Amino acid sequence: MNDYSQAVFDFYKKHLVNGVLDKATYVADCPFCHEKGLDGSKRLTVTINREGFFHGFFRCLNQCVSGGFPLWYASLAKIDPAEVPGYDPDREYLFQEVDFPVRSINQQIRKFQENLTDRIINHFQDSGISESVLHQLSIGYNGRYIVYPYFQEDGNCYSARCIYPDRPEDNFWHGDDAATAEQYRLFNVQDIQRCENGALVLCEGEDNLLTLKQMGLPGIAVPDSQAFESIDPERFAFVKTLFIATVNNTESEIRARSFASRVGHKVRLLNWPAGLSRNYSLWQLARDTGSEFSARVISMARNSRAFSPFSSPKREHDRFFETLNDQLGSSYEGLKSGFTRLDKAIEGIHGINVVGGAPKVGKSCFLIQIATEMARRKVPIVYYDFENGRQKIYQRTMARLSRIEVNELRAASFAGEQKRHYESACREFQKLLTWFRVVNDRKVTPEIMRRHIDFIRHETQREYTVVVIDSLHKLPFKDFNERRTGIDAWLRQFESMRDEMRVSFLVISELSRGENGSYRETPHMGVFKGSGDIEYSADNALVIFPEWSHQDSAAGSERNNNLWLVASREHSPGLVATYQLDYPFWGFRELEGS
Repeated sequence: MNDYSQAVFDFYKKHLVNGVLDKATYVADCPFCHEKGLDGSKRLTVTINREGFFHGFFRCLNQCVSGGFPLWYASLAKIDPAEVPGYDPDREYLFQEVDFPVRSINQQIRKFQENLTDRIINHFQDSGISESVLHQLSIGYNGRYIVYPYFQEDGNCYSARCIYPDRPEDNFWHGDDAATAEQYRLFNVQDIQRCENGALVLCEGEDNLLTLKQMGLPGIAVPDSQAFESIDPERFAFVKTLFIATVNNTESEIRARSFASRVGHKVRLLNWPAGLSRNYSLWQLARDTGSEFSARVISMARNSRAFSPFSSPKREHDRFFETLNDQLGSSYEGLKSGFTRLDKAIEGIHGINVVGGAPKVGKSCFLIQIATEMARRKVPIVYYDFENGRQKIYQRTMARLSRIEVNELRAASFAGEQKRHYESACREFQKLLTWFRVVNDRKVTPEIMRRHIDFIRHETQREYTVVVIDSLHKLPFKDFNERRTGIDAWLRQFESMRDEMRVSFLVISELSRGENGSYRETPHMGVFKGSGDIEYSADNALVIFPEWSHQDSAAGSERNNNLWLVASREHSPGLVATYQLDYPFWGFRELEGS
């Protein structure tokens, strides 16, 4: 044993009577059973395994006291903590001022315990949970729902979660409403203090914790994975190792990883083997494996690795060369706008491309054309439209494809050459819709956007996707006053999707007015409205700069726009090209010699 492990063993040998080391377990008389007037034939066990995470964890087989690690044992036995290995007299504990309700529901909880029926007891025994574990955690029954009491650090219960057997979605909170707030939603929370300088398991779901308590392990639980977001990581400041056991689904894993990144390296995630059904849990594992359950859980713990927010060096190496190889492939090369000079200036639509311009200058029209032409070349496009509406986007696309004005399209009365153009455009339009998806949901979130990207990648079987945002300033924010920070937060999300999901972005941005309230200011990074982070997030920042006045009533065909690259990570800024509005067919032509 190392020095600390040996010191822990010596501590227990000194303070326990009639102790015997049996393989990895030290067995002795329980000093607390006699005090509580319990049968003294039961023994106290201590896990002795210097390579194990639960080295030094004690528990009474009579369950006269709650188990824990040496500092908790010293507290119960009234031993000077200075004698305990690992005791730090200068340790500063997090002080949480908690306003507990005046009245507890302790008496109600005891009555619920007395109401446990044979049917409910058998319900637990099917997953190997004994009556003694139910008693230890004060599990009860109200005649219809199983009652899980949420005792707090002061030893009292103010709220309980009531769950219908085998139907977890049917549940409610009982007790003081104030004690059902997020900070109170840690089941068996007192085990945190008992596991100082030791290991603890954090479970998703109370039933899953019961299976571990049956094994004799310490742990706490949250009602569901959403509660991970509200847990203060400082609660686990003095726990050496924190295992996290979630149910088997992606959402829970993501939330657990997010929480783990706030706690740090002490976290170890229990990973489920491949092939198990969605939402598979420790409760189901216990029911399916019976006596083999403990061995399965121990194997999961041994195979767990300390959480790291970083990819392994091997994964980084492989990802780098995978990306290089992908960029030599046709899918990556196929991410072209269709405008020769633009593709030459920025080498295709890669990364985050922010396109700014004055109102009514044609930003949406320009990006609709790029997006639909890419879709015609079988590039998956997700177009988030908060400006024009789905019907207008489709009408303009049909007008461009058919060379028929929108008003005539509505009439739908064609003959001769015009009819052939219309029918050809209809066929093209129908094909491109497989690759071009318009989203008008103004409640879109980054998580929903990721799911949309996953769906279109799955449906089209393509690795690369292009997302169009029309426009950045119309994305949903919690509060209008938070627009600046909200835009910057969305840009951070775009960066993450770009790097993790092989997504390129075309993002329309508003411009700030110049000194005289006009948009005639020479293009530069400062003209983008509402976000300083565009400068840092955009791989390419472009501005459409009109050669015509907004007050000019000239025909659309006489309107030319200059496209400027004002900033780029890899390309030289300057004039890209001049684009003439293809009036009245809602498109642009890139002019030669521009």
